[in-house]
Amino acid sequence: MLLKDRNAIVYGASGAVGAAVAKAFAREGARVFLAARHKDRLDAVADDIRTRGGMAEVKPVDATDKQAVEAQLALISDKAGPVKIMFNAIDWGDTQGEPLGTISLEKVLRPVQTGLTTWFYTGTAVADHMARNGGGSIVGISANAGRQAFPNVGGFGIACAAVEHFLRQLAVENGPLGVRVTWVRSPGSPDSPGVRDVWSMAARERGMTFDEIHKEFAKDTPLRRVTPLAQIADAAVLLASDLAAGMTATMANATGGAQID
Repeated sequence: MLLKDRNAIVYGASGAVGAAVAKAFAREGARVFLAARHKDRLDAVADDIRTRGGMAEVKPVDATDKQAVEAQLALISDKAGPVKIMFNAIDWGDTQGEPLGTISLEKVLRPVQTGLTTWFYTGTAVADHMARNGGGSIVGISANAGRQAFPNVGGFGIACAAVEHFLRQLAVENGPLGVRVTWVRSPGSPDSPGVRDVWSMAARERGMTFDEIHKEFAKDTPLRRVTPLAQIADAAVLLASDLAAGMTATMANATGGAQID
């Protein structure tokens, strides 16, 4: 088990990506603390983890509230010991499907503000905690829109680029203190509800089925497929583990070669 006996906190664990990563962390032996605003959704994820023999506890928090984030982290640490792994998959509230010529500025800025606010509060608090407790690994998720421009994605790509650079700076400042900061770059998994909605809209516009649009989006990737959630979660496990001990201020490209570095 790659993460055996390590305390891991997953922010945004009520969403598809966060839940998938939380389950993968638990599978690899971590004690997972599930954080989000919606307790009922967290309970469902925790129940699934426990059914599979994993360790999970529900710790709701509003990540836009600095004091709440710090208090929750202190509560977890006092109870279970230092947190060694963090993953952040908090939803940024982006609006897609409109060109920049018609979308409002508020909709463009919302994911940028939410992404940076929640990362600033969680990332700085956990990095400081890890630095005082022997180090650890902070892992995030971004998308290929952070480097490549796509039409009609609103502020999503802008937010990805902003968060990625925030993580680089967090890594550079905290690396000497034993804290690694990395992220997974996802192409947008077709089995993630949000991505499925966007793809379904694109399929309708082109008069195609979902499977046909899937093949269309995958045809130019070297692997000829778009990475599913489970493999995104596995990449997060790798980054969080000691196998990635030499990696920080960088990402795992899980786009299936959609972006070639």
